[in-house]
Parts: sequence; C-alpha cells; structure tokens
Amino acid sequence: MAADDPVEAAWRAHAGEALSTLIRLVGDFDLAEEGLQEAFAAAAVAWKTETPANPRAWLVQAGRRRAIDQIRRRAAFRVRQETLAAEAEIARQTAPEEADEAAAAFGDDDLLRLIFTCCHPALALETQVALTLRTVCSIPTASVARAFLVSEEAMAQRLARAKAKIRAAGIPYETPPREQLDARVEGVLAVVYLVFTEAYAGDPERSLAAEAIGLGRRLAALLPGRGDIMGLLALMLLHEARRPARYDAAGDVVLLEDQDRSLWNRDAIAEGLALVKPALTAQSPPSSYAVQAAIAALHAEAPRAQDTDWRQIVGLYAVLLRIHPSPVIELNHAAALAMVDGPAAALQRLEALAARGALGGYDILPAARADLLRRLGRGREAAEAYREALTLAHHEPERRLFRRRLAELDRET
Repeated sequence: MAADDPVEAAWRAHAGEALSTLIRLVGDFDLAEEGLQEAFAAAAVAWKTETPANPRAWLVQAGRRRAIDQIRRRAAFRVRQETLAAEAEIARQTAPEEADEAAAAFGDDDLLRLIFTCCHPALALETQVALTLRTVCSIPTASVARAFLVSEEAMAQRLARAKAKIRAAGIPYETPPREQLDARVEGVLAVVYLVFTEAYAGDPERSLAAEAIGLGRRLAALLPGRGDIMGLLALMLLHEARRPARYDAAGDVVLLEDQDRSLWNRDAIAEGLALVKPALTAQSPPSSYAVQAAIAALHAEAPRAQDTDWRQIVGLYAVLLRIHPSPVIELNHAAALAMVDGPAAALQRLEALAARGALGGYDILPAARADLLRRLGRGREAAEAYREALTLAHHEPERRLFRRRLAELDRET
C-alpha cells in the first residue's frame, strides 16, 4: 500500500483500539482478529471512493458484522441455542445504529482491558510480552518472532496457546478492581519494560523501543497521575534519547562517557525530564522506575561526561537499593561509587557480588570487574575478567568491545 493509503494509516492509528473493542464485543481473541482482518480487507475496497469520518468506528462495525457472520457459519457445528445466545449478546452490547458512538466511547477503556488481559499473571512473562506486541501493538507475528529469535511458526503456536489458555482459564477481559490495580499495573509495566529492553536483543533497528514508548504514553493517558507509569515513560525516553550515539559507524559500542552528546535526541530528553519530578512526587516512596529515571536525567543534563553529578547518582542508587534491591542495582551502584570513591572501593562491592554467585551467566559482572581492574593497573586480572565476559556475551557489538579491551591490554603489557 502507498504511504498515504488511508487503510494503512488506519492500521497504524486504530488497529489496536479496534481489536480491543472487538474482543470485548465478541469475547474471543481469534474471532475478533478474523473480523478485524476482514474489515480491513473490506476497507481496502470501500475506501477507494470515500474514507469514513470515523475510521475506527467503521472498522469496529464491519468487524462486528463479520464476527456475527462467522458465528452463524459455525451454527452447524454447535448447539443452535448457544449460537443464537452469542449472536444476541453481541447485538445487545452494540446495536448497529450505536456502533459509531460505542467505538468512540469505549475504545480507550477497551484498550486498557486488552493490555491487562495480555499481561495477566496467569500467563508466562515471555508470553505476556509476545501477546502484547501482537495484539496491543498490532506487530505482525513474523516480526514478533524475530524479536524473540524463534521461527514464525513457533511464535504462532505460542500465541495460539496463550489465547487458548485465556479461554480455558476464564481470564476476564476487564480492568482489575481497585484493590488489585497496583499489583497488576506493576506487572504491566514489567512487560512494557521488557518490550523496551527486548529491542536490544532481537530488534537491532529499535522499532520495539518505539512501540514500548508508545505503550507508556498510552498507559499515562489511560491511568493519569501514576508515578510508576510516568517514571517508566521518562526512563525509556531518556535511555532511547542516547541511541544515536550508542554505536559508531562500524557498529561498535560507544560507552556513555565517550558518547558524542550532540547526537542525543533533545526532544526526547525534554519530554523525559518533564516527567521526572512529577513521577518522583506522585507516590511515596517513589517507584523504582521514577528513581531510575532521575538517575538517567542527571546523565542527560550533564553537557559533558566530566560534569555528571556522580555523588547524587550514588545517593539515588542507595535509595533504589532500599526500595527495589537487586544484583543489577548493586552492580550499578558500585560503578557509580567508583566515580566518587575510586575503583578500589567499587571492586570490593563487585567481589562480594561475585562471591554470592549473583549475576552468574551474565557478562555484565565480569565486564565491570575487568574495567575496575584495568583502572587499578591490574592488567593480567583485567584480561582474565574480559575473557570471561567474552565467553558469556551474546551480542556481537559487546563481544567486539571486549576484544578491543583485550587488545589494548596486550599492547600495554
């Protein structure tokens, strides 16, 4: 389709919302997806002469009719009373003359219901991420499969199993009640952040990062005033703002202290910075995402690496360790401490982490140890740690970085 094709534009703008409304109306993921696909096929013909004033309502109405037709076609394989009841329930919820009003009135609520359904804790976390990408973000199955480094067939089967589990377990298509909302929002945000970080692995073009930021914006609009949502959105924006400077022309990693900050996306930084203070003050204690966003903001506000307020960053990591302790936070805290108290103090922290077996199997701990050892002039130990990191690294840019560091150490000795 052409770039200005109204059907393609409607897909980008309304597919997720239209699907979420259809799922509410027909009560079945597969039936709703089939209806929406047929609706877009019909739109490709009908909209050649005139584009409707409300494309989403048109798609919902067309998809609803096709879902009813599908229910009727299945009548020979079902008890007739059940078929009529399902058809009547869809018709009762949205009469034809009310379709435009319903699509406009319920689209946002339906989208929120769909997000919570895809991110239900009864589903495996990886499945939640895949289902969110496929249904909420309308990412094709093949693209979702590439992000997870699996075949399209395997991903299609995984999505089919997820939908079957939703039906079999009776997972409700609803926004959770108030008493469950905080816990469920936490799960949703974990999924969104996984979408964002997954982009580093199976999505080198970073298109999934844009989808995650879009989800963050939608959640901020649907559930306004929440510090955790604003904090995550700010964190993603501030990290993504540095992407243009993260790799050089050869595709090699450029570390934060060496990045050309003129390449950073200032619009994304401005949007992220505007969210940090309200995210920190919206709830007490602040969410871990808000504190991480505050750390990212200090990096973004420093015109040069040497201007970074490392003491404040160390303090923020100490706060983060109290509210959300984890080995990764401990490692980052130690790295910040090295900039204030020197590499020896930080190395002591990392050695304690390693002694506990924390972060085993990941390259980040030996790589951090190697950097501190190199700065302390302990080249032989640093080389050993870099070799360990090299064996654990999964992505070629990081592997090239470690090889480069090893070559530098060889030259020094």
